[in-house]
Amino acid sequence: MAIGGGGILKIAILGAGAMGCLYGGKLAETGQDVCLLDIWEEHVEAINERGLKIEGIGGDRVITNVKAVTTPVNLGIADLVIIFVKAIVTSKALKEAISLIGENTMVLTLQNGLGNIEKIISVVGREKIIAGVTAHGSTMLYPGKIRHAGTGDTNIGELDGTITDRIKNLAEVFNKAGFKTNVVDNVLGFIWDKLIVNIGINALTAITGLKNGQLIEFKETEELLELSVLEAVEVAKKEGIKLNHVDFVAYTKKVCELTAENRASMLQDVSNKCKTEIEVINGAIVRKGEKLGIPTPVNKVLLNLVSVIQQTYGSDRW
Repeated sequence: MAIGGGGILKIAILGAGAMGCLYGGKLAETGQDVCLLDIWEEHVEAINERGLKIEGIGGDRVITNVKAVTTPVNLGIADLVIIFVKAIVTSKALKEAISLIGENTMVLTLQNGLGNIEKIISVVGREKIIAGVTAHGSTMLYPGKIRHAGTGDTNIGELDGTITDRIKNLAEVFNKAGFKTNVVDNVLGFIWDKLIVNIGINALTAITGLKNGQLIEFKETEELLELSVLEAVEVAKKEGIKLNHVDFVAYTKKVCELTAENRASMLQDVSNKCKTEIEVINGAIVRKGEKLGIPTPVNKVLLNLVSVIQQTYGSDRW
């Protein structure tokens, strides 16, 4: 279906975690036809029975016109599929939801880390993909309820950098839902921008239990943030990536301030004893650094520490 001009989209969101619910809920508030897909049955049931509850930025409210399912069976073809699952299950989730993909379906990834685009291409082809990043922060409180804890721009773009009608129309839909959205011609650069910020924040919060803003309140975590970010910037430059900021240390600290009360996704994963995305964030920089001959000792330490935390879930290590 053509979008823009007030048209209603049939939107399926793969992954009804904190961010999937945030986007799904706010899009539904503007009248879009939204369905959340997630394997967490208790969460799905809570949304269907009591609505999706959102608190924080924008005020407390309950969104009742959003559906939730554990399987895409009988949903039919979607106009837009937004992928918010963890990078480690991107291919599996998309293959299981392939019935949603039609000839004109757009598939948008707003995921963290590197490698998601390649995984999506392997399932649906390159022409359907729109990539992007978002600076919003959201926390899962309990089944059926999230906290909108941080705000910022959403940047989306075609992989080849062209500014198409579909991407301009999609930005219009997002802007109407309250997501300040920019159409960019260097979306891969923006993906790396967010990767570098995540490298400075996520693992440190997972290890320390601190909220984003607290990372810059302690000289020890602030120093580790700085060193991990600088390593990632060197790797990006050697990789030939066109970045969009000059001072990434200052930029990452600014993100910490803007999302001060947010519990980063990796901290949420560790708190819930779930597998994290450490391998596609800090791990991606370590692997690329090894190939390019660039030392990344701080990111290696962060990678190893979070990996050990994951391996000892359920033990009495504390």
